[in-house]
Amino acid sequence: MKKVLPLILLLVVATSAFSQRKSELIAEIETLKTKISEVEQELAKAKREISSSKAEAEALKAENVSLRDANATLLGNLNNFSELSKQNSENVNKAMAALSRKEKQLSGINNMISANDSTAIVSLTRIKQTMGENAKVGVESGVIIISSSLSDLFASDTSPELTEGGKIWLTSVANVIKTNPNFKAEVEGLNITGEFGPTFDQVAAIASELVANQEVPAESIAISARDGNFKEGINIKLQPDYEGFYAKAKETATAAQ
Repeated sequence: MKKVLPLILLLVVATSAFSQRKSELIAEIETLKTKISEVEQELAKAKREISSSKAEAEALKAENVSLRDANATLLGNLNNFSELSKQNSENVNKAMAALSRKEKQLSGINNMISANDSTAIVSLTRIKQTMGENAKVGVESGVIIISSSLSDLFASDTSPELTEGGKIWLTSVANVIKTNPNFKAEVEGLNITGEFGPTFDQVAAIASELVANQEVPAESIAISARDGNFKEGINIKLQPDYEGFYAKAKETATAAQ
């Protein structure tokens, strides 16, 4: 009995120690499980963050590619705009140069027209001095017009026979024509009856008198007859040499180019 008691005591002590150790192990296991759970949660969180970071990285990468493409497109557009701007600038410069040439051409032609108008006005003054202040002389559209009635020039309204007074008047006209060689002369008959035959005979008689007896160059004289619109008579028109004027205007325009 004495031998069994110590053995039982030892067994109790061992059992108590084992139970305590088991409780500690269970507590440690629970602690480890808690830590494992926490680690797993942290791992899951880290995975989610990594996944989110990867998604953001992919989005940034795609955005970067899009930005590069947009930047390349923008640079291309800027280059195109620069080229277009350069072309527009060149076109504007060409247009301005062409406008400047046109202005020079028009300026030259206007100066020539002004010169012709001035010549007509000066010639008008000289003609009045030559033919007298009572002479019927005027200027219309740059053309000098010397007028006379049929009764002053012919024996009758339909006669082609010049009167002495008519011949004297034509002598003054001839002097005017010969002293203004830059003008072309036209003998114009005005008719109110509609019968132009006698009117042509009258203007032909005047032209013949000027050429045959007054020594006016035949190439300087032209004749015409028209409806006088309730007016009749003879007009001697002195007008610039338009062929020469246009030739000179063309030369001026060419020189301005």
